[in-house]
Amino acid sequence: MIMEQEQAVICITHLPIVPHRRDDGHKGDYGHALVVAGQVGMSGAACLAGKAALRGGAGLVTVATPISIQPTIAAYEPSYLTLGLPETHGAIGFGALEAIHRALHVATAVAIGPGLGTAEPARQIVRALYRSLPIPMIIDADGLNVLAASGDDLSRDSGAGARIMTPHPGEFARLTGETTATIQAAREKFANEFARRHGLTVVLKGKETVVTDGYRMAINTTGNSGMATGGTGDVLTGLLTALVAQKLPPFEAAQLAVWLHGRAGDIAAEKHSQPGLIASDLLDYLGSAWLEIGA
Repeated sequence: MIMEQEQAVICITHLPIVPHRRDDGHKGDYGHALVVAGQVGMSGAACLAGKAALRGGAGLVTVATPISIQPTIAAYEPSYLTLGLPETHGAIGFGALEAIHRALHVATAVAIGPGLGTAEPARQIVRALYRSLPIPMIIDADGLNVLAASGDDLSRDSGAGARIMTPHPGEFARLTGETTATIQAAREKFANEFARRHGLTVVLKGKETVVTDGYRMAINTTGNSGMATGGTGDVLTGLLTALVAQKLPPFEAAQLAVWLHGRAGDIAAEKHSQPGLIASDLLDYLGSAWLEIGA
């Protein structure tokens, strides 16, 4: 069913087609997700996002993180690659941008922000990549906080790739200059207007997550309050990055990612209860969610 909405927004109630995997496919066919994340004390964010990108079907995943926590992140999951970045006081440091640029020649999508911090080196990296990176970029957490501090200047170079933002209501309030209560009172309206004004895709998280590119809108129906726990947003970031890395268009990738993410949370809650659910449980049940849609 398709319903016309105000400002030519279309609310789509079916899921996009799952990325096809050929019988003779190899890892190079399914994209390379680069996840820039983590600092001392926040290594879990990088671990969760990296493993979620693997569970999202990316052929290769590299987690770029401050060099002092690289061994911790590598030990969490042997299936992704890691890239140690220059650091300052345990956080991403000056010189990291050059290292990231050297890794970009193989990446097909980049995520930035989970656990990253907002010190000056991180701010410079987020702004530089946001403005000019020619491949799709998913911005979450501290990446959003950096951009919010930049004011309303979210312009990009003409050759920049697609941009997807995944804010929770508080982050979105900082991006828009509104209060969280104001955002929550009109979630669809604010997400749609922001996406259209800045030419990007917005995933406004929360109950009935809103996905919009300013012209189309999808309201997610999966998920539960047990997912209101640290790290679940990092899982969504990695999952979404994997889908975009596999060349799924941004709006469709976001719509599929939030459904899978929420469904994994629903299955996890059935097994462990809502109070007992933790973010890493989602990683264990993403496979079950994929199977429900015939993947």
